Amino acid sequence: MKKQLLILVLLLSGGTAVAQMNSDYNYSITVRGYGLVQLPKVFNETDPVKYTSTSFSGLTVKFNDNQINYRLGGSYIKQSKTFYNNCNNCEVVKGDITDYNFKVGFEKNMNFSMVQPYIGADIGYRSSRFVGVSQNVNTLKADVSGAVIPPVKMETSKNGFIISPVVGIKVHPLPQWSIFVESSLDFFYSYERQEGVVEDAGNYRSFTRTNKSEFLLNPVSVGVSFHLGGNK
Repeated sequence: MKKQLLILVLLLSGGTAVAQMNSDYNYSITVRGYGLVQLPKVFNETDPVKYTSTSFSGLTVKFNDNQINYRLGGSYIKQSKTFYNNCNNCEVVKGDITDYNFKVGFEKNMNFSMVQPYIGADIGYRSSRFVGVSQNVNTLKADVSGAVIPPVKMETSKNGFIISPVVGIKVHPLPQWSIFVESSLDFFYSYERQEGVVEDAGNYRSFTRTNKSEFLLNPVSVGVSFHLGGNK
């Protein structure tokens, strides 16, 4: 019995020793390989909760201090986007969205084991811009007007600050690198500009400005961290 207990203690202490090697590095460079994110709402899109898949869109530098890591990072996304505006039988909008952010924050490891849960928070700046063309798909509206309804060039931008609580888990196959899975929730408060220009002879222009707040869930981020700058 004593022999079995001794073997168990040695195994546990060995696993802890391997995991603690992470704290022996001054900083880490983290690359997000895959992410499932919720982008800011564009105009009056009917499905703003839709998630967007991204790949290699984020980079973070972490400064390690025992169980606390200080984070400095950002992300950049540029994708085509198609959505229904106002209602599913009103307009179809097609264009490109560009979204980027810069964040600073921290994360706290909950233990020193090979598998490390962690919690944290970030604060930063976010900018999101969409440029596209809206086309009417309401046949009744076209019949009533008695003419072809021209497309509308649409542009919107949102700029503001974000606060993001974070929860995740890290796995350390080797002391020099680790794999992480993370989730976050962005509170985004922004100043928004919306502009539309009818593409006909009149070129009627509409313009609105407003302040908005929204919660954006980022269910999954998966990536790799490389630990550098040994302090021993």
